[in-house]
Amino acid sequence: MKGGVFSLLCGTLLLAQDAIAHPPVPSPRGVLRRDGSASYACKCYPGDDCWPDNAQFQKLNTTVGGNLHVNIPPGAPCYNTFQGPLGDVNTYNEAECQKVTTNWNDEQFQIELPAAGLWTYFTNDTCRPTTNPTDTCTLGYYPALVIMAKTVDHIQAGINFARDNNLRLIIRNTGHDFLGRSVGWGSLVINTHSFQDIKFSNSWRGACDYNGSAVTVGAGVQAFQVLKQANAMTPPKIMVTGECATVGVAGGLVQGGGHGPLTNFYGFLADTALEFKVITADGVLKTANAKTNADLFWALRGGGPAAFAVIVEATYKTFDDKPSAGLNLDIDLTHTTNATLFWEAVRVFHGYSTHFVDNGLYVYYELGTTGQNLHVHPFVGIGKTPAELQAVVQPLFDDLDRLGIRYTTAAAAGFDTFYDLYQAMFETEGAGNSALTGGWTIGRRDVEENHPAIIEAFQTVLGAGSFVIGHMWSAGHGLPKKQWASSAVNPRFRNVVDKLITIVPVAGNAPLSDKAAAQDKLTNVVDAALRDAAPNGCAYINEADPYEPNWQEAFWGTNYPELLKIRKKYDPNGVFYAVSTPGTEKWEQIETGTRLCLKL
Repeated sequence: MKGGVFSLLCGTLLLAQDAIAHPPVPSPRGVLRRDGSASYACKCYPGDDCWPDNAQFQKLNTTVGGNLHVNIPPGAPCYNTFQGPLGDVNTYNEAECQKVTTNWNDEQFQIELPAAGLWTYFTNDTCRPTTNPTDTCTLGYYPALVIMAKTVDHIQAGINFARDNNLRLIIRNTGHDFLGRSVGWGSLVINTHSFQDIKFSNSWRGACDYNGSAVTVGAGVQAFQVLKQANAMTPPKIMVTGECATVGVAGGLVQGGGHGPLTNFYGFLADTALEFKVITADGVLKTANAKTNADLFWALRGGGPAAFAVIVEATYKTFDDKPSAGLNLDIDLTHTTNATLFWEAVRVFHGYSTHFVDNGLYVYYELGTTGQNLHVHPFVGIGKTPAELQAVVQPLFDDLDRLGIRYTTAAAAGFDTFYDLYQAMFETEGAGNSALTGGWTIGRRDVEENHPAIIEAFQTVLGAGSFVIGHMWSAGHGLPKKQWASSAVNPRFRNVVDKLITIVPVAGNAPLSDKAAAQDKLTNVVDAALRDAAPNGCAYINEADPYEPNWQEAFWGTNYPELLKIRKKYDPNGVFYAVSTPGTEKWEQIETGTRLCLKL
């Protein structure tokens, strides 16, 4: 294939298609469709009369410096032919196939691809690596086209083209997304991963009363990149990031809130944001801070990913890093096969959640990932010595000892900085797997008043073939109360002590009936058990069931009406879209999850 597997110019393929003689700009009502008894106005897709013709795509390609490409699924080199909606392409390449197969589960490999989704359920699990090149490779739910943006002008051109031609638009910086928001059938992707600038300031002066240290990062910068550079400063600096090192820090993370190991001290990443440079749905580059476009600035900090604007760069507070300590804990079938005793251990462990966060700890754990197991890796004491961390956790160990529960641990380890601990003790994630993701949070009051029901809910989750990933922190612990409302995150988060992710394994190419059953299990069994047991909790938009019931309240609580108003102001026509974000109540993916449409 000319130019390599992932560099096929849009025009190379599109010029092979028949030119379409019709007006290029569709009706504002969209493409009229019916699905069942309902009528819809849909985005424009390949095969529709409104799909732009070759000349329009060639003009766009010129405008974006030749960076418009036909999107080809990552596994296509293992197949003789990619059967795409814009035409067939010969794709087999033995060396590239081996590369893809070897690296399929590597997050960074997937991130560097133009439009891959790190978790494959929402791609329809199409075109995975295979040893049979005669198998069928189709688009599945992958995007049709991608702009590998290198400049602000490229992003603006992509937004304007999608808006004027009524195309579904997706913004991708890393593809690190559990809810499938980085992919979408037949869409146009703007990939912002090339925006890699990182600039530090010892005394940032902007549109607020803050004049401390800060960092400005481009849209494509990942946590491990900025943390490494911050650690090299004198003295070493740190910023709020997610637990996973590969997540981009200037896109969906902050727009969803952004929790991580430092949340106990500084709140969400959104709470540390000082300024954004963004491009809104009208294609205009804007500054958003406490004084300029202040409503947009508030909404961008936790109000919903891909809902208000494309972030080009973001500026965040940084903080002096501190000596830290960490330790691990494991309880599994090598310690006890007695289910009653195991669940008693879980009860004791989780009962200390308020104690842990009140003492400044961050705790990351997995429950049920390999059957009957509790895997706590790690307990983190930022600013604590090993002895101080050990003293906080020791009551848990004492209780486990009294119950006669065996476990594996080691003495707390000390590190010169949290960054050093982060590098040494946090485990890497994999990619390329297929599952539905849900989640809920547990409020302090739930632990204090309803803890037995929480453990019963955990048992329900595991009994349904799911498992739990937990993050114990308190977003209101170290952040002054007067600052709690400065970002758009759900006010209920300030009293949360445990943020949970639930996973229901299911193949993306499973029969529709199996997918429906898995979604029903996630919504109405797994997450329902947690919602019932923790009524003071809420849901986190970046790690939740995309079809969370009453999602407006669950994700944003009392902030939702204001977020809806801001969405209508900056994107009244739905140029941007992500499932279950402000203003998307009438938008649906119809025809087995393909066409994005507005219900009439």
